[in-house]
Amino acid sequence: MSSVLPNITLDTGSNPQHSIIWLHGLGADGEDFVPIAEEIALPVAVRYIFPHAPMRPVTINGGYVMRAWYDILVGAASAEIADNIGRMEDAEGIRASQEEIERLIAQERQRGVAAKDIILAGFSQGGAVALHAGLRHKERLGGILALSTYLPLPKTLSAEVHASNRDTPIFMAHGEFDPVIPYAFGRASAEVLLEKDHPVDWHAYAMPHSVCPEEVEDIERWLKLRLAK
Repeated sequence: MSSVLPNITLDTGSNPQHSIIWLHGLGADGEDFVPIAEEIALPVAVRYIFPHAPMRPVTINGGYVMRAWYDILVGAASAEIADNIGRMEDAEGIRASQEEIERLIAQERQRGVAAKDIILAGFSQGGAVALHAGLRHKERLGGILALSTYLPLPKTLSAEVHASNRDTPIFMAHGEFDPVIPYAFGRASAEVLLEKDHPVDWHAYAMPHSVCPEEVEDIERWLKLRLAK
């Protein structure tokens, strides 16, 4: 198996049989959501994996090199972003990150964790990759947690979604005052998924591009349901 991305691993108990792969947002790193994970109380031992995205130049930030799951092209974050789903996207970069997530899933499978006990989670750009990779994975996953994000490459979803994950539970949450990924864009992405009969549990919060305590409580509640299966 090819080597996986550098990552932070946090086991909440001995011999975990459940894994949560949590992807950070643009410019952050795997440390970003460790404190959130430590706040969440779950009924079973879980292995959290927080990978560090590769370093790459990001067009919308003037080509500055930072940790990013894919490039953000100029215009992709315009005020009309809700009307531009599927336009000006770095498809090559998104698919390359999908391959990285596949390697992380394969690592957990080799460790003895069943695919149905693996959850993909992500914030912002990381949430977009979690949605993209999770819906296309060949084995049924335990769920997809997508925070303050959107559905990338929506026009290819119908042809590429794997039957195993057509009805995988999806938790989507978004800040109503998000200046980075507008609320309308996140909601439009959820509507696309709902129209394709994907089970989306949608949550909205009075916050910007961030995470709030109420959201963490809802995430914990949702994870407990998934881990009880």
